[in-house]
Amino acid sequence: MNDSASIQRVQRATVVGMGANIVLAAGKIAAGLVGSSAAVVADGVHSLTDLFTDIILLVGTLLWAQPPDERHPHGHRRIETLVTVGIGMSLAAVGIGMGWNAIAHLRDPRTGPATLVALVAALISVFSKEWLFHWTRKEGRAADSPALVANAWHHRSDAFSSIPAVMAVGTEMFFPRLAWVDRLGVLVICGFILWAAWNVFHPALQQLVDAGAPADVRERIGRLALEVDGVRAAHALRTRYTGPKLAVDLHLEVDGDLTVAEGFSIARAVKKHLLSNGPSIGDVVVQVEPEKE
Repeated sequence: MNDSASIQRVQRATVVGMGANIVLAAGKIAAGLVGSSAAVVADGVHSLTDLFTDIILLVGTLLWAQPPDERHPHGHRRIETLVTVGIGMSLAAVGIGMGWNAIAHLRDPRTGPATLVALVAALISVFSKEWLFHWTRKEGRAADSPALVANAWHHRSDAFSSIPAVMAVGTEMFFPRLAWVDRLGVLVICGFILWAAWNVFHPALQQLVDAGAPADVRERIGRLALEVDGVRAAHALRTRYTGPKLAVDLHLEVDGDLTVAEGFSIARAVKKHLLSNGPSIGDVVVQVEPEKE
């Protein structure tokens, strides 16, 4: 998929997520007010905060879609990495905030009684946001967009945050003396959210500090280079990420009796082969050397 199609896919998925967040937030807030559930109202407010990451992602696509220029010869895809870091930090903030609130209000008495409309709204939120998580993650992987995959986890965090609302309303309706259970449930969910935040944040941070591709990816790139006729050996392979794509530098050893034009032809063939068959490679720089005796 080319960059233009990839960015359009990211934008479409993000707009769908924004629409879902607005509808769910309005529905949960209204249902919480009508159904006398502060937990469902709070969950609706949380859905509204998800719009923040949607807006960041949409603005980010406009920035990283810009072509390379004199000041940014490698393009602007690192902006996507920054957006991914921001989404990971936002996820972590949601998890920490939920946990802190649950601990602070662990012994608070419940106020009610809540009604069925609040319970139904919370259940709809859980299932719809879980579906949205899976769909957005699939779109993110298809578009090769770490930022969209990260935003999918934000949808799942919203689904997780609706579970305590379901627990709160359900226990209040059917088991009033066990209403404190939802606070413990929040702490468990918070752990899942923090785990998801780390899985989003850590790879993006590695890209920002120019960490190279894993060993198996580098070995695959080396094997692909050796598949091209005329390549005797490949070494000095270096990789780094520019957004979701890899920038590759490598040295090729060829027959020392070849002309410059023949060596250049081999280098061009290796570049084409890597771009066509390599693991998400965006750019290749090849240096040709005579084979070592």
